[in-house]
This record gives sequence, structure tokens and C-alpha cells, in this order.
Amino acid sequence: MESRTIGAAALEVGAVGLGCMPMTWAYSTSQQDGEESLRTVHAALDRGMTLLDTADMYGPFTNELLVGRALKKRRHEAFVSTKCGLLVGEQHLVANGRPGYVKRACDASLRRLQTEVIDLYQLHRADPEVPVEETWGAMAELVTAGKVRALGFCAVGARADHRGRGAGTGSGIHEVTIRQLERVQHVFPVSGVQAELSVWSREALETLLPWCSAHGVGLLAAMPLGNGYLSGTLTTGGGFEPDDVRARHPRFTAEMMAANQPVVAGLRRVARRHGAATPAQVALAWLLAQGPQVIPVPGTKKERWAAENGDAAGLVLTAADMAELGALPPALGSWE
Repeated sequence: MESRTIGAAALEVGAVGLGCMPMTWAYSTSQQDGEESLRTVHAALDRGMTLLDTADMYGPFTNELLVGRALKKRRHEAFVSTKCGLLVGEQHLVANGRPGYVKRACDASLRRLQTEVIDLYQLHRADPEVPVEETWGAMAELVTAGKVRALGFCAVGARADHRGRGAGTGSGIHEVTIRQLERVQHVFPVSGVQAELSVWSREALETLLPWCSAHGVGLLAAMPLGNGYLSGTLTTGGGFEPDDVRARHPRFTAEMMAANQPVVAGLRRVARRHGAATPAQVALAWLLAQGPQVIPVPGTKKERWAAENGDAAGLVLTAADMAELGALPPALGSWE
């Protein structure tokens, strides 16, 4: 499979990664299956999807435990990316960037992941009460200590909260993140930035991807399949389980799912021109075509979807395909 490089540390990963979050958190707990999740991780590795993305807050903690279990005999095949800096409260998330906490969190993640080193350690959110340079400095000390190989930064963008300006906010949504990136670059090199990027949410193309390209930093494209919508497998108006994050998201009301069907229809048109290709594979191939810095990280808990996503790396879109996909409308939300 095609490989790509994560930033300043020149760490090689597969062209498509695997987001592990749905396996234990945020998406329909009744459909979660530990054994199926293990098979999913192994199927991903078999197809060269070496980057496995998790976080201590997913669960919390259960996602890292699952990844550690899955990699017990295959750690040498994987590129493990996890995150720190967010705590899960009763009804909210709290950022914690205090240096002492970050170091303790890393040690706890290492234990859960059953590994001696984390390949990419990402700051999930900057703590507004702590200068980001202090948090980043503590993370850099983890690299010096041999506990972490490279550092990454998660962007706060259009969907950091669900209040709703979404696709209409333009390039400005990443201004804060870019200012933070400029600050931490003076402390220790950034190797990866994770941000939402997909056919229906393209804001990162305007300022964030150019910044990554200029600095040799990898961009991990989060939610590359629009939380499953761009796969074309969701039933409009079908509803979601109460614990599924999409049940409360403005893009997933019955009205908005119907309104966004032209996006899926466009993906299907392109897929038909490539024989057995699926809308999801077209959406991932579009991301891979955005440049060598871009690594899509689709989340799934099913072996069949992991296999399908991994095979997207072999799909080459034509100039006509790219033009058609570039003309698709951005996502609509209930706030529009």
C-alpha cells in the first residue's frame, strides 16, 4: 500500500489510517463488539492501515485498552497515535494542559496501550488556563524521555462545539489553531495536525493544509466520511440510538440528511465510473488527492468497512472526477 510521512520526525504510515473511537465510544453502544473490534484492527493492519488513532478520553480509557489488546502480538506493525488534554465530565469536557497532568496521562496511556512508546502523542485541546507553550514543553520532555516519538496538535474547527455555523464559517475557523501552532513550533516541532476534512467540510483546505504543507507537517483528516454520512449507508430519517453523538448533531436531523443527499449522489456518480468503487472509497480517494500531507483517518468498528476503507488507497480519480467532486455543495446543518 502507498505510504505517507508524518512531519518533522519522518515517520512512515499507511495512506489511510483507522479511527478506533467508534469501537468503544460515541457511536451506538448496542452495536459495539469487542471481538469484532479486534478483527477490525487486524483487518486494517492487513491492508497497510498502520496508523491507529485513539485517545485517553474515548470511553474514557476503554479505547486505549482495546487498542492495546489488539496490538499485543502486532505492535511492530502499527503506528499508534493517542491524545491527552481532555477530561470527560458528567455533561461536558474539560481541558487540562498542566505539565504534571500531561506526563501522568502519558504514563497511563502507555500502560493501557501495553507499549513502551507512543508514535504520535497529540494535544487534544489547548487549556485556556495554561500557556500552550508550557503544555507543549511537557510533551517535548516525553520525547526526550523516549516515551513518545513525535507530537501532534488537534485543531479546533467548525464542529468543536455544535452551536452551529459549520460550513459557512470559511477559513477563519482555523485561525486560532494556526496561531497556536506557530507558538508551539518554537518549542518543539509539530509532526501532525488533526482536523476535520472531507468532501462536505473543506475548510481545512483554505488555511490549515497550506500551513501543514509549508512546514512539512502531516494533516490527519478526521471525520473523512462525515460520521458515516458520506458512505451512503445511512437511512435518511432512520434515527440514531440516544447515546450516538449523531442523535444530537444538527447535520443528522431527518431534514438535513435529506437536504444533503446531493453530496452522496455525487459520490455515487463518480463511484459508478470506477466499477466496484463505493461512495466511501471515492470520498477517501478525494482526500488522498489533496496532497502527500493528507492522511484520512476514517473511524469504524466493523471489519468489512475497515477493509473497504483501506482499499481506497488504490483508487485513482481523474481530473474530471476531481472537478465534479469539487463542485459538490458543502454540508448543511439545522442552523442554516
